[in-house]
Amino acid sequence: MSSHERLLSPASLGAWRLRNRIAMAPMTRSRAGAGGVPTSLNTRYYAQRAGAGLIIAEAAQISPEAQGYLRTPGIHGAEQIRGWRAVTDAVHERGGTIVLQLWHVGRCTHPENRLPGTRGVAPSAIAAPGRIFTPSGLLPMPVPVALDRAGIEAIVADYGRAAANALDAGFDGVELHAANGYLIDQFLHSSSNLRTDEYGGSISNRCRLLRDVAARLAERVGADRVGVRLSPFGAFNGAVDDDPEHLFATAIEGLNPLGIAYLHVINVEVSGDRNAAHASVDAVAFARSRWRGSLIAAGGYTADDAEEELASGQADVVAFGRPFIANPDLVERIRSGRPWAEPQRATFYTEGEAGYTDYPAADPIAAI
Repeated sequence: MSSHERLLSPASLGAWRLRNRIAMAPMTRSRAGAGGVPTSLNTRYYAQRAGAGLIIAEAAQISPEAQGYLRTPGIHGAEQIRGWRAVTDAVHERGGTIVLQLWHVGRCTHPENRLPGTRGVAPSAIAAPGRIFTPSGLLPMPVPVALDRAGIEAIVADYGRAAANALDAGFDGVELHAANGYLIDQFLHSSSNLRTDEYGGSISNRCRLLRDVAARLAERVGADRVGVRLSPFGAFNGAVDDDPEHLFATAIEGLNPLGIAYLHVINVEVSGDRNAAHASVDAVAFARSRWRGSLIAAGGYTADDAEEELASGQADVVAFGRPFIANPDLVERIRSGRPWAEPQRATFYTEGEAGYTDYPAADPIAAI
């Protein structure tokens, strides 16, 4: 039997009472239907994993312009809201709590992956490095359009509408994706933000969009139903900074006055570039020393590691990503001490049930 008493104990987090301190981290799986609409396959996937104290559903684009990758879900249209409602109903029927991660990829996109007439945007006209998968294969990401003030205001409004849509779809709250080199993170970092207006230049200015969007989400759905995910000191999609310690201290401390439900941080070694200059930094400890609210830690944890993180007082909840892919019954495996199955990397982003809903529970009786 498990000795992970803290991990399996209930927790209060914002507006929610969680039945354990195990969160399912948001993971893009590229299984959405046409038009970014969740399907019965997505409903089954999340229902299978409803034993988590908190499910943070995969990132959903807040507008057609916000989409970067193929077969990712949206939260800006009526059909998408209806598709997500089936997901949230299934999770709630099994006693779970589920929030939706809100996403704008910024420059990490390609025209083949978006609707005609939409554009790739960013704080500055600098292309993201690397290539992106498209219907024509792997292609370089084009130089984006630098957002003007009206464009920024429109995106803040899009985030607010998407948050309201998420509650209409039955989600218990939302998480702002401000990590991994996507739009909010692009504004944060000096390598991707060369602006000279109030959204660029100084670190405080580069943190302005993060604060503006988080405040808008709190206004629309209530601060106690909002989380924010950051990847301090990580290097992802070419977003790096000249002074990451000052940057993330400012970013985190700037969120404190909003009174949001939680801050969610990713360990550096799993946040993009394992060879990043600051890979040895304990991002969770760094965040804990600056954050006054509840903290979710994510990235590479075993059950024992997670128990130690909770015992240290640095984290209030620990999020597991890939372990939930191959172990829909991860919570029960932790409780019973059963071994964890390994996920099949080749099916992380493919279509259909294989590698998505066909991983068996250790106890067949627990399978849905």
